[in-house]
Amino acid sequence: MQSYVGTAVAAIAAAAAALLLVEVVHRVARRLGRRSVLITELTEHSHRPFQVAATVFAGQLAVRFGTLYAVGSPWRQVVLHVLVLALIVAAAWLVASLLVVIEDTALARFRVDVPNNRHARRVRTQVVMLRRLTIAVIVILTVGVMLMTFPAVRGIGAGVLTSAGVAAAVAALAAQSLLGNVFAGLQLAFSDAVRLDDVVVVEGEWGRIEELTLSYVVVQIWDDRRLILPTSYFTRTPFQNWTRTEAAVLGTAEFDVDWAIPVQAMREELRRLCESTELWDGRVCVLQVTDATGGMVKVRALVSAADAGSLWDLRCMVREHLAAWVRDQRPAALPRLRTEVGDASGALPWQAVRSRRPAPRLPDTDVPDDARVFGGSDDGEARSEVFVGPEEPVDAHR
Repeated sequence: MQSYVGTAVAAIAAAAAALLLVEVVHRVARRLGRRSVLITELTEHSHRPFQVAATVFAGQLAVRFGTLYAVGSPWRQVVLHVLVLALIVAAAWLVASLLVVIEDTALARFRVDVPNNRHARRVRTQVVMLRRLTIAVIVILTVGVMLMTFPAVRGIGAGVLTSAGVAAAVAALAAQSLLGNVFAGLQLAFSDAVRLDDVVVVEGEWGRIEELTLSYVVVQIWDDRRLILPTSYFTRTPFQNWTRTEAAVLGTAEFDVDWAIPVQAMREELRRLCESTELWDGRVCVLQVTDATGGMVKVRALVSAADAGSLWDLRCMVREHLAAWVRDQRPAALPRLRTEVGDASGALPWQAVRSRRPAPRLPDTDVPDDARVFGGSDDGEARSEVFVGPEEPVDAHR
């Protein structure tokens, strides 16, 4: 009994000494690492697992060398086995925390709260995916090492290795979907096809990539709903990525109006609206007639914004403002179906009145810049050089 008590006292004393040593190292590291991001992260994230690992290791050494008189005792083997298992878990926790510290230190160099954050979001996506993968590998290895400490499992291991090929084939067939999602997640992270905070359109919904894991992707939809998709979806199904190269995007607002619409006046009104709001980034503000069939004229307003959220609000503002402008300032241009009986010499605003003199025609060289998408400005010229195609547009319905 005295030897048992002595062993317990020795183990407690060793654990206390280990805790004291860890605390001294922790305080010294905090004092010396005030200007170092790496040391600061180490003191914050690795302090607790370091305490546990050092305590278990000290207790295990105390029990091992304090019970040499009872080498063959069953209780000694059980206690040492439990301490070894605890030490394996603590060591795995410490290694995982060190890897997390290294990844956080790498992420601290790349800020995502700046306008041009494409490279930072790419690095963040890859680091997050590697973190999940490394933690999963550490957990699997830890469980395997713990199982190998049991003699029965070590005996079974030799027989299992002989049928490893069959087991691997069966496991691959059973987990085909899971493994496909895992490899798809790694492909997304390192192919730069999609990143965290990218704005995408999937399944007819518009949102941003909120979370990217090895098995699924969480898309935060604009109305705060969450769309959960397997990672293999983004490698098998086409989707729109609005921020693939940059955050600035273009958007349209279309109107069906009567042939009496004064296009140039509507174009000038769109320009005044864009210049009066901070949502417009100053790049593109174009109004064009894209179709003139079926008794109405289709007018499209093309505007640009710095990000997808601003573009959404700007498009809604353009629709609301121009719809009110047509209703209040140009009621004759409201969309309608004509049925005229008799002559057209009435003075009512919706009746067709013959113009007394033709409107002045602008020379070809005086076409305003806000009537051209491919040209008229530096941004339009760059777009024109990129979108080089046939002289005649291809009919999408054929």
